[in-house]
Amino acid sequence: MTATATWQQIWQPGFVASVGAGCVLVLVLTVAYRMRQTRRLADASIDGLSAAYANTGFLGIPLCMLVLGDDGLLPAVIATLIVACALFALGVVLVEIGLQQEKHPLRALAKVSRALACNPLVIAPVLGAFWAVAGEPLPPALASILSILGAAAMPCALVSLGAFLAQKQDGQSEGTAGLVIAKLFLQPLITGILAFRVFELPALWANSALLLSALPTGTGPYMLASLYGREAAVVGSVILLTTLGSLVTLSACLYLLSL
Repeated sequence: MTATATWQQIWQPGFVASVGAGCVLVLVLTVAYRMRQTRRLADASIDGLSAAYANTGFLGIPLCMLVLGDDGLLPAVIATLIVACALFALGVVLVEIGLQQEKHPLRALAKVSRALACNPLVIAPVLGAFWAVAGEPLPPALASILSILGAAAMPCALVSLGAFLAQKQDGQSEGTAGLVIAKLFLQPLITGILAFRVFELPALWANSALLLSALPTGTGPYMLASLYGREAAVVGSVILLTTLGSLVTLSACLYLLSL
């Protein structure tokens, strides 16, 4: 979808600012609060990502298309780029800085950049965006392969998410409630104020921003915790509780949008 979109379609500054600011503010506030509770930067960063990382790809896209029709696909894809590329990259940078033993700033920057360059969740959307900017159509064979893979991604991801939630996670889950509140209430509140009041977006984009920000936490923070060998109990609890809690909060958002 990213590779075949036009730059005019992708560039929606008010929507990008609303969704992006909602994510980043929740991440930064959570990291600062958790570090005051004597959490290390690496662990606090994963906690912050858990409070800000909405499941825009595998829940947001079908939800927006169901509620808003085919026009809801583009906002969901843009939000997925913001979350899976920019927000996730910020989380990786913070974790890398927290774990970095290298004292020389240039060497430390090189290690962080290398970690980002090896992360497919960061690389894939960026490559798609560059292809879109170039304006070249995808070769038919490649477009067909990507279409098949794209259709398989959603059911595979949902099965993987269910399997992950069924696993018992080791470690303490202290602080889970605050992260759940930040994800289900604080992030939609910030995003909604920006979308409806500050930028006064058109109905499609404002409604999409609110719905996408109210989604539960995706699996990105868990993958990050697993990659860096950090405790995943908090992340697992946040994913489970926000998934259950979003049944209530998303229903409330849908009711408000229908008024």
